[in-house]
Amino acid sequence: MAATILIVEDERHTREGLEQMLEDQYEVYLAENGEQAFNLMEAETFDLVLTDLRMPGVSGLKVIDRALSLKNAPPVIMMTAYGNVESAVEAMKRGAYDFMTKPVNLEKLEILVKRALKSKSLEVEVKHLHERLDVKYSFDGIVGNSTELQKVIERVKLVAPSRANVLINGETGTGKERIAQAIHQNSDRAQGPFVAVHCAALPSNLLESELFGHERGAFTGATERRIGRFELADQGTLFLDEIGEISLTTQVKLLRFLEQREFERIGSSKSIKVNTRLVAATNRDLEEMVKAGDFREDLYFRLNVVQIGMPPLRDRTEDLPLLLNHFLEEFAKENNVEAPVFEAGAMQCLRRYSWPGNIRELRNFAENAVVLHRGGRIHDYDLESKFRGETKSTDGSGKVISPLDKEENEKRLLREALADAKGNRTKAANLLGISRRTLHRKLQQWPELDIADKKG
Repeated sequence: MAATILIVEDERHTREGLEQMLEDQYEVYLAENGEQAFNLMEAETFDLVLTDLRMPGVSGLKVIDRALSLKNAPPVIMMTAYGNVESAVEAMKRGAYDFMTKPVNLEKLEILVKRALKSKSLEVEVKHLHERLDVKYSFDGIVGNSTELQKVIERVKLVAPSRANVLINGETGTGKERIAQAIHQNSDRAQGPFVAVHCAALPSNLLESELFGHERGAFTGATERRIGRFELADQGTLFLDEIGEISLTTQVKLLRFLEQREFERIGSSKSIKVNTRLVAATNRDLEEMVKAGDFREDLYFRLNVVQIGMPPLRDRTEDLPLLLNHFLEEFAKENNVEAPVFEAGAMQCLRRYSWPGNIRELRNFAENAVVLHRGGRIHDYDLESKFRGETKSTDGSGKVISPLDKEENEKRLLREALADAKGNRTKAANLLGISRRTLHRKLQQWPELDIADKKG
């Protein structure tokens, strides 16, 4: 659809000449004075206004004011007599996009019109992007009505406007990053960057460079300067996931930043100050790590100004149908198919299941259901045995496990996943919807289950 341009010019020859130049590419409207321009702006929406300055009656400056007061204000280009610099300056102060002197150079005007329209298009795109982000990360985008989740949301509402550091605790897959994004999006930093770093995904030597940056030649392979995540998150929020995995050396540098709000890049002695808010998350017990000497106590207290605990999915099963339908609709739309329907028996099985991978596991389950059961009905007998058999689970020796025995059920799920994956740890972790690091930690806790191929 062609862009619409309003030309406001009292001289007929100039007005018609501009129309002839622009009408091949744009939908052009003409007004010979300010009053006509006002009437047209009431009736139509314009992508750009091109107005003369000096006209009988309403001046071009008044046209600029009216155009820029509209809900979807178009950029305005003003035309003025040569040498009338004061008027041009006044127009720019009022918000005009640019100005041109008469007689108008048609080639230059064409370039200026394209530039102004492109600028408006980018402005609209950014506005829509922010609107989508606001929907995605607002409280409305967090699915669930359970008491446990509402407590989390109320805590986020209290902490978001503050400058306090936040520590989010919870099992893997409970939605800790989503809550961190909600804190950012509901703070006065919402227009700034949200930068996420998954600490467990990087070796300690690379993590330090990732966070604080480095100078060229700081170490072997440092062929150019690198800006760290703390700098990239300036005026915004830095989210450090799995904070319990960082080394003691990196902990010292992180503590210094929290105390002084400054740091140095690796290979530099120059201090850099940034206004970055820190939100951290962990699925580990940091207090126990402090007691064991694996985590600095002073850093723990600095991070833990406000703590938010994310409930596991098994403690908010009333939210499961809402979450499941949310994910089913999402993946059905992605795959251009109808979402499957779960019968009451199947839903009952899902609510009894312990969901060790939490929301992440449920999301993977929903995608699988959409792909394999396009628009069909899913009964309890369509579900995998782990969903159907929890009330009669055994520990491997034939002993029946109570559905309320969390540890024994978790052991059973790990054992079944490893068996299904033929000992491959990576595949087993994917089946459970957890990270390979979490699986490794569970196997260290219960070595009797370790039948895995450690190279897998």
